Formats: sequence, structure tokens, C-alpha cells
Amino acid sequence: MKRGLIIGVMGGGEASTQDLKAAYQLGKLIAKQGWILLNGGRNAGIMEASAKGAMDQGGLTIGILPDDNYSRLSDYIEIPILTGMGSARNCINVLSSQIIVACPGGAGTLSEIALALKNNRNVILLNFDPGQAFERYIKKGLLQYAKNPEEVIEKVKTILNTCGS
Repeated sequence: MKRGLIIGVMGGGEASTQDLKAAYQLGKLIAKQGWILLNGGRNAGIMEASAKGAMDQGGLTIGILPDDNYSRLSDYIEIPILTGMGSARNCINVLSSQIIVACPGGAGTLSEIALALKNNRNVILLNFDPGQAFERYIKKGLLQYAKNPEEVIEKVKTILNTCGS
């Protein structure tokens, strides 16, 4: 039995119109090659757009969902895999894909890139500079830089005071 090549398309649940168009086109091109598209399976963002593109081209789509129900399943996923694992499903996304395409996203996409590289999977970044993903966390104050250990301690104290701990 010949297995099809599984291409993992990872990206955010929120995306720009331009990124959604690129993801849709990517899905179409993956299907046109006869390859299988695997993504996070949800009815949002890069996941929805890439799956729609693949399905519109007659391709096979697999969605690895974080949930234990179908409430956020994309209509364009032919084979849904419900995990009930939340973000831990990212490991399944990566290990089940031979090649990963990372589209713009956030921390989830970054974790998938890191897991892929750690597991010697090839990663192709499509219009995605991982540094961009960090900007949102810097703005939220979740990611900070320090120049020395003393500054780290001061930042920890500030965070603790802000949180009331």
C-alpha cells in the first residue's frame, strides 16, 4: 500500500486577508500534487482556509483538533481527529506530517515549528517571520527582555507586584 505524503499546514486561528488567500492557494496546490493536507482542523484562520483550498481541489484533509467534540470543526476537514488534548495536540500535528509549512500564527504555531525542528522535520515558513509572533506577547507584557541577571530579578518583582502575588 502506497502512503500519501502528508503536508502539515500550521498557522493561526486569526489571520490577515492576504494570509488567508495564501493559505487557500497553498491548500489547492497541495491537493493538486496528490498530497494530503493536515492541520489543526478548526473552523478559523489558516486552518479553515488551507483545508477549503485542498477540498476545493478534491484533496484529502485531516484535522487534529484540540477538543473532544466537533463544535469548532471546519466543514473542510474530511478526517477529524478529536484529541481532547488542547495544545498538546501540536505534537500529533508535527509527528504525523512529513513536511511542515508554517503560516503566520502565534505561540501555537511557534511551538509546532520548534517541535518540528526538534524532531528533524523540514519546516517551510510561508510569509511568516517568527519574530512577528513575539511582538504580540511583548505588547501584552508576557515576553520581556533583560540585559543582566539583576534586571531579571527586578522584572520578576514587578510581575509579582502586578499580579498581587
